[in-house]
Amino acid sequence: MNAQPLPDISVVVPVHDEAGAAVALAREIAEAFAGRSYEMIFVDDASRDDTLGELRTAMTDLPTLRVLAHSTNAGQSRAVRTGVLAARAPIVVTMDGDGQNPPADAPRLVDALAAASPDVALVGGRRARRQDSASKRQASLWANRIRRRLLGDDADDTGCGLKAFRREAFLRLPYFDHVHRYLPALMIREGYRNQYLDVGHRHRETGRSKYTNWGRLRASVSDLAGVMWLKSRARRPGAVSEF
Repeated sequence: MNAQPLPDISVVVPVHDEAGAAVALAREIAEAFAGRSYEMIFVDDASRDDTLGELRTAMTDLPTLRVLAHSTNAGQSRAVRTGVLAARAPIVVTMDGDGQNPPADAPRLVDALAAASPDVALVGGRRARRQDSASKRQASLWANRIRRRLLGDDADDTGCGLKAFRREAFLRLPYFDHVHRYLPALMIREGYRNQYLDVGHRHRETGRSKYTNWGRLRASVSDLAGVMWLKSRARRPGAVSEF
């Protein structure tokens, strides 16, 4: 029996309590990547509703769908890492499981990354006409300004879940909870470059957000301090030669 060829693209989607939305999102991803060599990996982070059951049922008519499940809720960053570790493609796309990231935008990020020089490790989405409450938009604006000032990264919307990156580069980065919000800074720390493209953003149609402004603020204080420490301890070897 011949082994199946490895895909070119792995789409990783972390989900938690997204019954009624996850399968619809999977079908949109299949439509967006039709004709391409891809797989999609949904990682259920110990949902309390029927998210996992609905995804498992959808596998029968979505042949590119893989479903992984955490037995214990471990958060979005761990779910993303679980998916990336399981991914079989050199390019990984991530998007939020709430459906606010339009999958139709994802192939543009993949194409931009594939066309870029090897030192570009990440092409991030930048939400245009963001469909969130005014308080969320304002909190995000100030959080991005503070983060850029302290970390010196080049991103003005790290909260956008839609990103395309090189799997190998991601696996070089240190892991910690909420790392998904600091990928641009950590890629720069490792010597890579980032690019950004405007992408769409939609209203949440089902469920509710797992984050609050105060919850993000509490976590960001320690996260920022930790990433600043990581940056201060980075030492690059320059060119590496093998003899």
